[in-house]
Amino acid sequence: MAGTLLLVGATSEIGHAVAARYAEAGWRILLAARDPERAKRNADDLAARHRAEVALLRLDILETEGFAAWLDGLPTLPDTVVCAVGELGDQGRAEGDPAHAEQVMRTNFLGPSLLLGLIAERFAARGSGALVGISSVAGDRGRGSNYVYGAGKAGFTAFLSGLRNRLAKSGVRVVTVKPGFVRTRMTRGLRLPPLLTAEPSEVGQAVYAAAEGRGGDVIYVRKVWRLVMTVIGAIPEPVFKRLRL
Repeated sequence: MAGTLLLVGATSEIGHAVAARYAEAGWRILLAARDPERAKRNADDLAARHRAEVALLRLDILETEGFAAWLDGLPTLPDTVVCAVGELGDQGRAEGDPAHAEQVMRTNFLGPSLLLGLIAERFAARGSGALVGISSVAGDRGRGSNYVYGAGKAGFTAFLSGLRNRLAKSGVRVVTVKPGFVRTRMTRGLRLPPLLTAEPSEVGQAVYAAAEGRGGDVIYVRKVWRLVMTVIGAIPEPVFKRLRL
């Protein structure tokens, strides 16, 4: 087999697309999800469609105190880890409900960062491995419409950047993927511009190409997003405050 992938966030459509791309290439797949029963359909699809060797594991990204023991119990130290965990949440609710805001930020930043940080230490000791964090363009600049989610993703992006810098000479690759809009359950009901909206399969291909093809360190799945976010980032704050983005 080509290697072993640990996919964290196995019930998501993006996660399934990533796992499918690796399974197509002959990798063994470890699927980690808070509810393995919900992930079983994805596991069965990978096994049937790609004849992949798939194992289901339970992991709640919010149960951070158990991460070290969970990693010690893995059947093998994977070659690549992709964290596809994310929760959009409800911005309006988060503004008046600190518990909801905390859950969104912990799901998007704290849990994924702590988990990948622990895995990074194991990879560094081995001298090889690839870590991929699926972040978001929402973290490039805070916007009034989703700044709680964006804050979580901004933190995750900064963590990955620092981790990549520290491990640059260790043999461990750290990749940040920013999909932009993706047609998934999370975005259902939203009016999405076609030019800026990717399919889950595009994200899967972008992750595989970046992690295993030795691509760039920070990947915008639809390249137009790099230009869009450069323009948004350059807007002066007095002007930005008057915009509804």
